[in-house]
This record gives sequence, C-alpha cells and structure tokens, in this order.
Amino acid sequence: MKNILYLLLFNLALLNGQFSYPAEDFLGGGIGYSPMYIKLDSIPGASYLTNIGLNPNEFDDPFVVHGGEGFAHVTGRWRIGGYAGMGGTSVSTIPEIKIFIDGNGNDSLDANETSKMYTDELNPSIKAKFTFLLGAASVEYVMPLLQDLEISSGALLGLGRVAMGIEQTSANPRWKQVFSNAYGTMSETGDTLFYSVTTNEFNNPDIRPGAVSGVLKDVSSAFFNFQPYVAVKWQFLERLGLRISVGFNKGTVRQGSWKLNGRTQIGDSPSSALSGVTFRTMLYVGL
Repeated sequence: MKNILYLLLFNLALLNGQFSYPAEDFLGGGIGYSPMYIKLDSIPGASYLTNIGLNPNEFDDPFVVHGGEGFAHVTGRWRIGGYAGMGGTSVSTIPEIKIFIDGNGNDSLDANETSKMYTDELNPSIKAKFTFLLGAASVEYVMPLLQDLEISSGALLGLGRVAMGIEQTSANPRWKQVFSNAYGTMSETGDTLFYSVTTNEFNNPDIRPGAVSGVLKDVSSAFFNFQPYVAVKWQFLERLGLRISVGFNKGTVRQGSWKLNGRTQIGDSPSSALSGVTFRTMLYVGL
C-alpha cells in the first residue's frame, strides 16, 4: 500500500512538472525566418484589371509574405514580439493586336472598316503586381502543454502598405531612352521644355506625352492592420524550435486614401478591405 502511495505521488509530481513547469522557464526569446501565407477575400483593384486584358484569377492565392519574427517573455506567461514582412503576387499577358482604319473616328472597329492582324514582334507586354508590406508588434498569452510544447493566443497590431503596380511596355527599353523626356526636348539650361504642335493646335495646345516604350502606374496606400491568431510552439532542440500560427488578417484602406505613384491623392478611390485567413510558420533560434 505504501509503495502504491509513493508511486501515485511520483506520477502526480511528474504530471505537475509537465503541465505547470516553473515560471522561470518562460524567460527567454527567439528570432527566425517566418513566411506568412495569406488568402485575402479580395485584392483591391483586381476587378478592374480585365479592362487592360489581365485575368485577376491568375494571382497566387494564397500568396506568400516573406518576413522575420522575434519574441521575448516579459512577465509570467505574457510574451511580446514583432513581425516584419513583404510579399505579393503578379499576373501578365501579351495580347494579340488587330489594327484597323478608323474611318468614323469612334475608336472602335466597325463592320465596314478595314482591319488586319498585327504580325510584327512589338506586341505590348502588360503586367500587374500586387505587393503587401506589414510591420507589427505582437502580444500573446502562453499556455504550456508539455515541457517543450506550448500553445498561445495573441494578436499582431501594426501598420501595413499595399500597392498595385500596372506596367505596359510596347518595346524593349534602352538605357538612354529611360531618361528621355516624354513630352519634348529640354533646353540646355534645363529650365524650358520645347513642345511641338500643329498650326491648328498653336492657339489652344493640349500638352500630352509622346510615344514612349513603357508606362508604369502605381496606386498604393497605408493602413492599420490587426491580426488575431493562435500559435503552437515546439522546442525540439535545445536552441532550435518550430512555431506555427493560424490567424485572420483584418485591415482597411480608408476611402480616398489611395495615391497615384506615391504622391497624388485619388479622391474618389473606394474603401478596400484586406481580410483573410493567414498561416505563418517560423523556424527560430532561441528558448
């Protein structure tokens, strides 16, 4: 009877050590590479890409945000950390071209107008790239399961930035042409632009860029990001471990906050949600 009692006490002590190990074991931290797989409900602006011949369904879904993550225990079972990452996805196409004589000037091919397929090698290349940047701090509560296995719940809070870049290229660019003026010729002093017009346009000119090999437009905006998650951490070696997190990203770009080429505010730009399930892995070095 005494031996059975001693055995029960020993087992209770062992279980208590597994599920309630001392608080000092929480002291420490880690840092490592942490890719995030994010499946957004929708990509801002993607529905308009069909206007330029792109299929938004060809974007990677989910796409990968490559980043780094770190964490450190502060007190008891509370842990703080940080995450920074950048990633995105892109689509591209080279459309076939049909040229036609626009007899009535309506900029569309009518049944009675002459047309033919373009067979040269200068078909335009069209590409759209969506980028997602995130920098955030994290706070979480740790719940131990076993000596080297724990589960935690917390949230990432920080700032993000999204951008949609649209590039249309009609020829292979040359280095010198990249730095040429698209509107005309600059004076030797660099303070006057010479722009040629026809006789009919002289009194009321319409200043427009000339033929260029490529056009790049970029719309972007910053936003506040919130991402609650649940994480599992496994310390499989003395100084090496694996951490897996599953969460839900929630960010909103406010109406009118989108900017063209990082400078010009787009007043009628819509509000855009950046919501979706996230999956994050981390191979870390630390405790």
